[in-house]
This record gives sequence, C-alpha cells and structure tokens, in this order.
Amino acid sequence: MAVTYCRSVAALTACVGLFLAGCAIEPAPPAALNTIDPAALRVAVDTAAKDMMVPGALVMVRTPHGDITVATGTTETGTQSPPTANTHFRIASNTKTMTAALIVLLAQDGKVRFNDPVSTYVPDVPNGENITVAELLTMRSGLYGYTADPSLSAAMDADPGRAWTPQEVLAIAFRHPPQFTPGTDFEYSNTNYALLGLIAEKAGGQTLALQFRDRLYGPAGLTQTSLPAANDTTLPAPYSHGYMYGGSFYALADDPYPPEMQAAAWVGTLKPVDYTHQNSSYATAAGGAVSTADDLATWMQALVTGKLFNAYFRQQWLASPQVEDPAAGPDGQKYGYGISYQRFGPRAAMYYHGGELPGFNSFMGHDPENDVTLIIWTNLTLTPDGKTTAQALLPMMLNQIYTGLSL
Repeated sequence: MAVTYCRSVAALTACVGLFLAGCAIEPAPPAALNTIDPAALRVAVDTAAKDMMVPGALVMVRTPHGDITVATGTTETGTQSPPTANTHFRIASNTKTMTAALIVLLAQDGKVRFNDPVSTYVPDVPNGENITVAELLTMRSGLYGYTADPSLSAAMDADPGRAWTPQEVLAIAFRHPPQFTPGTDFEYSNTNYALLGLIAEKAGGQTLALQFRDRLYGPAGLTQTSLPAANDTTLPAPYSHGYMYGGSFYALADDPYPPEMQAAAWVGTLKPVDYTHQNSSYATAAGGAVSTADDLATWMQALVTGKLFNAYFRQQWLASPQVEDPAAGPDGQKYGYGISYQRFGPRAAMYYHGGELPGFNSFMGHDPENDVTLIIWTNLTLTPDGKTTAQALLPMMLNQIYTGLSL
C-alpha cells in the first residue's frame, strides 16, 4: 500500500542481483554513479508526470556528488502549489519498515522473539500457534490479506471518515481460509502487519504511535513524521492532496481499470477523486503513517546504515530478505523484515519499500554500497492504464543515478 504491494517495483525482478546477506559492505568505485544534471532531471520528471497525468510529484536524490530535489505540478488541483521536501503525504506501506523496525527493537530488548508463535501475543488467530513472528515479518504466514476483500473498499467508500480498529480488519481476513502452510511460500499480506502492530503494543506496553515516536522517530531524527490517531483524517501543514480514478478497490485489490474507465480518464471526462482525507486507520501498522520526502530520506539512511539497532540485530535485519519467488532463482527480488532488496545491475542495489493507497504512491530506497538515497512520491495512485505512478518513475531515476543501466 503498498497498502497493496508495489506492482511496478516487483516487475523489476528481471534485473539480476546478488543478495549481500549481512556481509561487510565495501564502497563501490565512483564510476558506479553518474553526475546528475539537475536541469535534465527536471525535464525528465516533468515530462513523465505529464504523460502519466500526475497532478504533482517529487523526486529526491542524495548521492556523494550532492543532493537534488525536483518537484513538478501541484499539491492540489486547480491551484499553483508545487510540492517541496517538507510536504506531508500518506506514505502507505512504507510504514511497514517502521513496524518491522519496532519489532526488531523489541526483540533486541528481549520482549519478543522472532520464533515466537503469534498465539503468544494475539489470541484467536487461525493457525496462530504455528505462525511465527518472523513469518509475519517476511510475509510467509499464509494468512489472507484483508485489503483484497472487496467488502473493505466498499465500506471505506461508503464512509470515508470511518475509524477502523485492527480487530475489525483482522476479522475480515479471518473470514477467509489460509492461502498456504506457514513458511512454505510468500504472499504480500497486510494482515501480517496488522498483527505485528498488536504484538508491538502488547510487548512494548504502549500504543504503536507512542513507540514509533519515542523509539524510531526521535532516535532517527525525524521531525515531520507521525502515525495519526484512528479518528484523525487530517494531515499536518503543508500537505498534498491525493487523487485516484475510481473507487478504493482499484488501489487495494490490484485490479485494473476497465477499458471504458481508462478511455474516459485519458480524455478527461472522468476526473480523479480526492482521497486526501479518507481515514487511513484501516492500514495503521501496515500503512497508516504520514511523512515528508526529507524525513523519509533520513529514515532510510538511519535504517539501513545501522543507526537504530545494535550490531547483532542489525545483521539480523540485513540478512532477513528471502527470495519471494523460488522460480526466479537466488537473484530474484527479496523481502525481509519490512524491507525489500534488489540488485538492479552489477553495482546498483537498494534496500527499499514502496507505498500505495488511494490518493498517493511512493518509493523510498537506500543503497549502502554507493551511499545513494532515493525518494519518489506522487499524488496520483494509478495512471489511467493502471501503472503505479512513483514506481513507474523508478527505472528512469535508476538510469539517471547509475552508470551502465538500461532499465
């Protein structure tokens, strides 16, 4: 999100890679990076945003050569209000990196163990005695993802301001049978992270919002990031509005727009819906946080470079990604403790995540080999032909940053 998964990022798994599973990281030669021309980058981002009919977008790149931020369009249709590095937006499934980081910290404290069964913390989870915390973190529980159930999106559209509890969304998930035996397969499911939020609250003895603030945001130096209360549909100023064609189902269930909707959107007879103040509490631990590009860049650097965990648990986190699809072989895209890993070329690799919910789409990544941080966000979830907008910008950005790529 996601709150659904990053569809276009997953498509990049064709780029071969090797996973650096907790090994020492040596700096790559400077030739791995291009010297980015800010003017050319601005033209490229402007053109891509217009082609995708995105109202507003922002790209932030931090490399050893310097920092570049490119903004295009507006944060609200009908106005001239360009995005900035401090514009707040809903970061959706990028929140999972935070929920997972908190679980790792609680494990570091001895309050959680990765091999604990879910039933230790949350009762009445189907097969909960056979699902471990680690399997929740790595999307290997087999539990049905509640955001795929059309009844959720229908309820959200009928009452956009409705506050949801984790128990309510989990009840939707538990109406469905498990998808597979725990630990035997991978399936991206927001149910896993709704449960991890409850586990963190029980083990940590405080609300998720307070633990995020005190254990993550403060130590990492984030000043513009928050997890809103369940009844809070506002965003801190300055903020971007968020737009999407059609109902919430298209963002949550990954279904394509029908041809007639696509045609109407392209010619402008179908206008995007403003989802800015839809209540995101249905996603809380799986995708409810609000942040800015500047804070997300700081967060990714802190998370990947080891600012949050001690040495032992940092290695646990770095080594956690596992290949999602065995048929892709050991070089396929990997998912670990709230983080993806992909090598896009011989000297281009990132730990990353993406976020998608009605109104917003985003990507955040950090490459520790080359000290590169990349943030992309847009205020349109999907193009009329169904592309996730921030992820659609990603190959272009990687080609700009790294030498020798052609994605």
